[in-house]
Amino acid sequence: MLGADEAILTRKSIRAFLDTPVPRETVEEILAVAARAPSGTNMQPWRATVLTGAARTEFCRRLEALALEGEAGTPQYAYYPPVFREPYLTRRRKVGFDLYATLGIQKGDKARMHAQHARNFTFFDAPVGLVFTIDDDLELGSWLDYGMFLQNVMIAARARGLDTCPQAAFITYHREIRELLAIPADQRIVCGMALGHRDPAAPENLFETVREPVAAFTTFLETLPGR
Repeated sequence: MLGADEAILTRKSIRAFLDTPVPRETVEEILAVAARAPSGTNMQPWRATVLTGAARTEFCRRLEALALEGEAGTPQYAYYPPVFREPYLTRRRKVGFDLYATLGIQKGDKARMHAQHARNFTFFDAPVGLVFTIDDDLELGSWLDYGMFLQNVMIAARARGLDTCPQAAFITYHREIRELLAIPADQRIVCGMALGHRDPAAPENLFETVREPVAAFTTFLETLPGR
């Protein structure tokens, strides 16, 4: 079992998995640990659907086909801003360029970019796929709580030698997902997540993102400004 710091520092979004099974008991343990996340007035707004076996195979087949056919879908909520500005534009471009360079995808090769994006809907071949939902009438605070829960899922998985990839791409097909998984109309799709063992030979798993240093995003105050 990895320690907390090591689990956090070695966690990254994995985009190619082995087909090694993950026992149901391990998934349940991860979710039970993750559910210790804080939430306002202990609301615990998270809901999870776990897909394995034939259910995962059919689910992925249906959604990947939509993506490959160019069915754009309509996201259920805006994950990104309508216009990227600095410094976010530069960071977004860098992660995209670096990932595609790792995969040998040339700039402007839209066909291969499209095919790579469609792999989201196979959970990047992970044996376990998770779909997370939230009651539609809950407010922003519950979404903040949900983020802490999702981080716990990823860190608890990493501590057990597993890897994950959180995937907002699934919100594009929220209508289809609701139908396939019989998700009630009063729940909103938050994201999907791949869970399994990383493929160490896959080039995309060698890709590393860059993080800003603490000094770039932190202000330390010992007295209030102007005092």
